[in-house]
Order: sequence, then C-alpha cells, then structure tokens
Amino acid sequence: MAFKSGFVVMAPDGDPERHRASIKTPKFELTTVVVDLMNFDQAVNVCKDLVQNEGIQSFILCPGFSHKAVAKVANAVGEGVAINVARGDVPSGMITGEILAKEGWFPEGH
Repeated sequence: MAFKSGFVVMAPDGDPERHRASIKTPKFELTTVVVDLMNFDQAVNVCKDLVQNEGIQSFILCPGFSHKAVAKVANAVGEGVAINVARGDVPSGMITGEILAKEGWFPEGH
C-alpha cells in the first residue's frame, strides 16, 4: 500500500475541480490541488474530500495558510491525518511576495 499525501496550494485563479494532478509510485502517491486564494472554507472541503474519497493520510499546506486556517483543516480531517505547512525564511518570503505582487496576485495597495 502506498503512503498518500496531499499538497494544497492557493492561487487567485485556483479551481479545485480543474487544477489538480497526481503522481503515483508503488510506495507513494501525491495529489496536488489548487484552491482559490484565501478561500479557506474551500480548502477545508477539498481536504475532507481527499481524506474520505482518496484515502489521503498527510497534507502539506502552502505558506499562505494562517495558523487558524491550518487548525480548521486539522479539525476537519481528524486526528489520524498529519498536517504539515510549507514555510520559508524571511528573505525567501520577501522574494516570493515581490514575485506574486509583480504577477498581480494581490489587489491594488497591498
């Protein structure tokens, strides 16, 4: 049986029905799903669905998930599912923020 992990990321044009992909080996399966930026309710629903219907055992959440959003996901999927959050150091966060702003991810004035 393979270890099944999910990677949930956010983008301003994320649509979890259309923006998903899976990579499978005999021992590991990774399912990536892109949800709408800052739509944590949508992310919770996606995670619950992945656990219930695809047997996901562990999640990696993108750095955009706040501590409260991580807690919402953890509470929704239950104690038997591992939750990890991708975080970087301050310089990496600044570089990423500059790139995302340049690409139009944020409303004017942010």
